[in-house]
Amino acid sequence: MSETTSAAETAAPHRYTAALAADIENRWQDFWEADQTFAAPNPTGDLAGDEALVARPKAFVMDMFPYPSGAGLHVGHPLGYIATDVFARYRRMTGHNVLHTLGFDAFGLPAEQHAVATGTHPRVSTEAAIDNMRRQLRRLGLGHDKRRSVATIDPDYYKWTQWIFLQIYNSWYDEQADRARPIAELIAAFADGSRPVPDGRDWASLSTAEREAVLGGYRLAYASQSPVNWCPGLGTVLANEEVTADGRSERGNFPVFKANLRQWNMRITAYADRLISDLDALDWPEAIKLQQRNWIGRSEGARVDFAVDGHDEPITVFTTRPDTLFGATYMVLAPEHPLVDTVVPAAWPEGTKQAWTGGAATPAEAVEAYRKQASSKSDVERQTEGKNKTGVFSGAYAVNPLNGVKIPVFVADYVLMGYGTGAIMAVPGQDERDWEFAAAFELPVIRTVQPPQGWEGEAYTGQGPAINSANDDLDLNGLEIAEAKRRTIAWLEQRGIGEGTVNFRLRDWLFSRQRYWGEPFPIVYDEDGTAHALPESMLPLELPEVEDYSPRTFDPDDANTEPETPLSRNEDWVNVELDLGDGRGVRAYRRETNTMPNWAGSCWYELRYLDPHNSEKLVDPGIEQYWMGPREGRPHGGVDLYVGGAEHAVLHLLYARFWSKVLFDLGHVSSVEPFHKLFNQGMIQAYVYRDSRGFPVPAAEVEEREDGYFWQGQAVKRELGKMGKSLKNAVTPDEICAEYGADTLRLYEMAMGPLDVSRPWDTRAVVGQYRLLQRLWRNVVDEATGEVTVADGVEPDEATLRALHKTIDGVTGDLAGLRFNTAIAKITELNNHLTKAGGPVPRSIAEPLVLLIAPLAPHIAEELWRRLGHTGSLAHADFPVADPALVQDEAVVCVVQIKGKVKARLEVPPAIADAELEALALGDPAVVAALGDAAVRKVIVRAPKLVNIVT
Repeated sequence: MSETTSAAETAAPHRYTAALAADIENRWQDFWEADQTFAAPNPTGDLAGDEALVARPKAFVMDMFPYPSGAGLHVGHPLGYIATDVFARYRRMTGHNVLHTLGFDAFGLPAEQHAVATGTHPRVSTEAAIDNMRRQLRRLGLGHDKRRSVATIDPDYYKWTQWIFLQIYNSWYDEQADRARPIAELIAAFADGSRPVPDGRDWASLSTAEREAVLGGYRLAYASQSPVNWCPGLGTVLANEEVTADGRSERGNFPVFKANLRQWNMRITAYADRLISDLDALDWPEAIKLQQRNWIGRSEGARVDFAVDGHDEPITVFTTRPDTLFGATYMVLAPEHPLVDTVVPAAWPEGTKQAWTGGAATPAEAVEAYRKQASSKSDVERQTEGKNKTGVFSGAYAVNPLNGVKIPVFVADYVLMGYGTGAIMAVPGQDERDWEFAAAFELPVIRTVQPPQGWEGEAYTGQGPAINSANDDLDLNGLEIAEAKRRTIAWLEQRGIGEGTVNFRLRDWLFSRQRYWGEPFPIVYDEDGTAHALPESMLPLELPEVEDYSPRTFDPDDANTEPETPLSRNEDWVNVELDLGDGRGVRAYRRETNTMPNWAGSCWYELRYLDPHNSEKLVDPGIEQYWMGPREGRPHGGVDLYVGGAEHAVLHLLYARFWSKVLFDLGHVSSVEPFHKLFNQGMIQAYVYRDSRGFPVPAAEVEEREDGYFWQGQAVKRELGKMGKSLKNAVTPDEICAEYGADTLRLYEMAMGPLDVSRPWDTRAVVGQYRLLQRLWRNVVDEATGEVTVADGVEPDEATLRALHKTIDGVTGDLAGLRFNTAIAKITELNNHLTKAGGPVPRSIAEPLVLLIAPLAPHIAEELWRRLGHTGSLAHADFPVADPALVQDEAVVCVVQIKGKVKARLEVPPAIADAELEALALGDPAVVAALGDAAVRKVIVRAPKLVNIVT
C-alpha cells in the first residue's frame, strides 16, 4: 500500500474500497443464503410456500447450464449468468414470483479423458469442479434458488433421464393422430387385427423376437444397423452435429469415417413438421429459427420407384422435380446404400466404358475400392468438392418408368445416405451437379425445361415450359413446372410406382456413445438378442465401477475398426439375472453397454428445476402447469426467458424441443415447447499475444509501448480472440472481485455493450464502474464518519425530480428489454447529477436511486438500503415507478425551417398538437418576416420538434 493510499484511507476510513466491498458482499451473500431470499415457492409439493408470492405473476428465468470444468470460470463465462440475474432481480421487484436457479451438465468427454489420464474417477473430478464453480458463482452474488440446483450425474436426476428414454422407447408416432402414443396401443391394434402387420403376417403367429423386429420400425427410440460417424481416435460414434465441416471430430479434431454399426436412434424425424411449424409462436431470434428450419430441411416432391434390370427390389428416389423424369439419364446410389450390395453383378456388362470402371476387373472390386475412398470424407466435403465429381459404375441398369429407357446406376459420394432415400435420378439438363457428373463420365443430357435462347454448356435450373417430356399417355410439353409436377405425380400414383410426398433433411438422432461417463441405457437383451426395457422399479440403473474408463481407441486413420465400450469390461454388471415382471420369471440377460450422449441430461432439465425433490413423478402436473403451461401470448408454454449461446441452435435446442413434444403427447407435461423466449448473449473476447513462433504468451505480462507490444523484451503480435487458459489470456472473476468487488465486475460486464454483441475485455476499463459505485456510496454515506448523509424532509428541486423520473422511466424499459448497458448509462447520469449538485441528497431521491441500481449491483444496494433505515432485503422491494408528468420536459425546442433553413426556434409543450404548432410557427414574427410576400405551398409538421415550411 502506498503512503498516498494509506493517508487517503486514514482520512476517509469509510470509503467504498475493495476491502469494504468484500466485507459487504460476503455478509449479504450469507444473509441471502440463510434467509432463503431467492427461494421461489411452488403452488404444491415439497417447495410449496408463500401463498401471496405464488399468487403473483410468475417468471421462470433460465441459463443454459454450464459444464463444470476443472479450470473454473474466467470472466467470459458469467456474462449470461449475470444478465439473467439482473433480469430476475428486476422481475422480483416488479411483483413476480421468480424461479431462477442453475444446475450442472456434468456428464461428458472432458471428465472421462481426465480420468483416463490421471486414474481419478470422473465423479470425483466433476464434483470438485462443481464445488469450485458454485463458490465462484456465489461470489458474484447470483440470486439462485439453491434448493433447486441439479447435476445430471446424480442418480436421482438421471433416474428420470432413463425414465424419459423408456417413455420414448415405449411410444410410436401415429401419423393420423399426429402425435405419439404408447406402443401398447399399437400392439393391441396388431393383436385384434384393426391394424395389419406390415408384411401381412398374423400377429399371434409371430415369435417374441419377430414381434420386436416389427415394433422396432415404429418405436420412437430404436436400435438399428445404420451408417454412422465412426471416430477411431475417440473410440466412439458421433452425431452429425458433432462432426466439423472438414470431417473431423468436434472434440479432439480426429478423422471421422462412415461405418455401418448397430446403434440406438431417436426418431426425431417423426416430429419434423411440428418442429418447423411450432417455431412461429416462439419468441426466438429469427437467425436461430432459420437455422432450425434449414437443418430440418422440409421439401415437397415425389417418391418414385425405378425397376432394376434383373432384380425384384426397385431403387426408390425422392425428387423435388418429378416433372423432369423424362430427362433422367442415369441414377446414383450413395456408397452406403444397402442396395449397392445386391445390384452389383459378377462381371461388367458388355460395352461398359473404361472410364466407368475405375480400372477394376469386376464391379464388386470397383465398388469396394470406391466405398473405402468415400468413407474418409465428411458429408460437407462430399457436397462441396466442386466440379471434380467422382464415382464408379455399379454394373447395374435401372428402367426410367416414364419412357422405358435403361439407364446406368452409378455409386458416387456426392449423394448422401442421410438425405432423401440415399439414391437419386440424375437429370443433368436441369441440375448442375448432375451436369458435372455427366460431363466427367460421358453420359447423355436431355433437357426437360426450355432454357433461354442461346443457353448452352451448362444445366438450366430456371423456369420455363416443359420440353422433351411425353409418352403415349402423358404429355407435359409446353406446361409450366408446377402443372407438370402435378400431372407427373398423378400419373405415377395411378400406376403404383410413386406418390407425392414430403421429405426432410433432418435425420434420426444417433443416441449411442461408446463411453463410460454417461447415463446407462435401461435396456437388457435376452438370449435371442431381443431388447427389453427395465421396469421403472429398477431405476435408476447406476453406472458401475470399471478399472479402465477409456473406450478402446484406435489409430485415428484406421477406418476398419469397431467400438469397444468401457462398460463391456465389467462382466458382473453386464451379465445379470432379472425378473422384469413380464410373467417370464427370472432369466439371464445382458445389459446394453453403450451410454447415452451428453445431450440427454440437458434435454429436460428445465422440468427438474420445477420439482427437484419429487421421487415419485417426473414433475407434479400442477407445478409444471404453473411455471410452464400455455397462457395468453404463449400458446406453447415454456420457460419465460432462456439465455445462452447461439452455437446450440441445432443441437441442444432441437433435441430439447423433441423431448418436450413427446412428453406433451403422452400427457406428462402441458407445455408443447420447452423455451418460449430465447436470447443469445454475445461473447467476451480477449486479446491474444503471440511471439515470433506464433505461441501465446501471458497477456498480463505484456507491456504496451508507442511502438507496439512487448513481452520480456521481445515484440509480440496482438489479435482479438477467445478467452481461455490455452491462450494465456484468461482473467478470472476471482481476480476482479479481489481488486474491485463483485458489484463492479457485474456492472462492467453489463456496461460493455449490448448483451447480444461480442465485446473485448479490458481490465483497465473496469475502474470506471468502480468509480460509479464510489460516487454512489458518497452520495449516501459520509466517508469520514460512516454516517448516512441523506436529507430527510427536504424536497428536491424540479430539475432533480425530473432527472429521477426520466431515469426511472428509461431504466424500467431497459431492464425489461435486457438493455443493461443503457440502463447503467442512465443511472450513471443521474448519480453524476446528484454529485455535481452538491449538498445532502434528499431521501426521496436517494432511495429510488438505490432501488434502481439494485438488480445490477445488489450487494452495495442492500447495504445502502439497510443504512437508510430499512430492515430485511430489498430483493422483493417495489421497483420505482415513474410519474408520466415528470418524465416529459415542460417545454421542448421546436425548429422552424423555410426551404430547409432555420428561421426560428420556439419553446412549446411536449404534447402540442400539429395544428396548434403550425399556427404558432406561421405567426412567429421572425417567420412572418422571412416569408415576406412568398406564398406558402405546404407546411410539414413533426410535433413537437420540427416545422418545415415550403414556399
